[in-house]
Amino acid sequence: MNLANKIPVGVLGATGSVGQKFIQLLEEHPYFELIEIAASDRSAGKQYKDAVNWILSTPIPEKIAQLQVKQCDSAFSARILFSGLDASVAGEIESTLAGRGHIIVSNSKNHRWDADVPLLIPEVNHGHLALLKHQNYGKGAIITNPNCSTIGLAVALKPLHDAFGLEQVNVVTMQALSGAGYPGVSSLDIIDNVVPFIGGEEEKLETEPKKIFGKYANGIIELADFKISAQTNRVAVLDGHLETVQVTLREKASPEAIIEAWKNFRSLPQELDLPLAPLQPVHYFTEERYPQPRLHRNLDKGMATSVGRLRRCNLFDYKFVILSHNTVRGAAGGSILGAELLAGTGNIM
Repeated sequence: MNLANKIPVGVLGATGSVGQKFIQLLEEHPYFELIEIAASDRSAGKQYKDAVNWILSTPIPEKIAQLQVKQCDSAFSARILFSGLDASVAGEIESTLAGRGHIIVSNSKNHRWDADVPLLIPEVNHGHLALLKHQNYGKGAIITNPNCSTIGLAVALKPLHDAFGLEQVNVVTMQALSGAGYPGVSSLDIIDNVVPFIGGEEEKLETEPKKIFGKYANGIIELADFKISAQTNRVAVLDGHLETVQVTLREKASPEAIIEAWKNFRSLPQELDLPLAPLQPVHYFTEERYPQPRLHRNLDKGMATSVGRLRRCNLFDYKFVILSHNTVRGAAGGSILGAELLAGTGNIM
């Protein structure tokens, strides 16, 4: 897809860790031009370089460094607003701005379970964009990312769900520190330690895939009926969520057939050749020590899901390991890919 003119976009919550990742990934984007940024009242009115504690390894883009930070309830000219707002304030702000005609692409949890809001993973449930015509925001709209740990899991499960059906899923996560935001977990809590609890994460992992894999019909999503059990842990890794997964399939399948399903999986973002779409959404590793966060989190622009160690399970049918980049695929990158899909399918007017 070639755009004659770039689509103007803004970032809400621009000083936070997810907001910074949005800004990094939007620099020189072929579809979008970042023209506006907004953050909390204490940052509003300042130049971005003076308001932000920049924590990323690349410099602040020079044009963005000079932008004045707006308040989140300001008037915006950008058509699309990417939201990295904290959940404590995101819900009302996003609804208000959508009502003013903006397309809100949100990484926050507040609207994920609204009946008319897609919980979007572009390769998995792009058909759920049909929900947008049932929203009551006029020319505006809201779409949301799932939880970061849900995204890697769902991408890995999608080829199995399509080919063999899912009956039961058990998942145990080892989640990176960046998933807690900045400054995140205290060093005294995480060094020489694993924290076996992340508030709200297990509930999200056990429920969000049911909406993501649900069937759209007549304006509603009929939730998928397979069972999911989840346990979540915070570990001393900077980026990249590792998850161990066990599945029971509705139809019997050989290991070779499962690996082929992963390797051959492509979807609409790949057909449209969207800028942030991974060329191969699922990478399967035959090496028994892979995947590993430090080695594989940035695979395919940080947008691929890495899978390895497929073997038969004594309790379920199969077990395997998955890895995905939680702040790229699981947050800002996933949201940007969702907006690319909107542009590529003509949903931005």
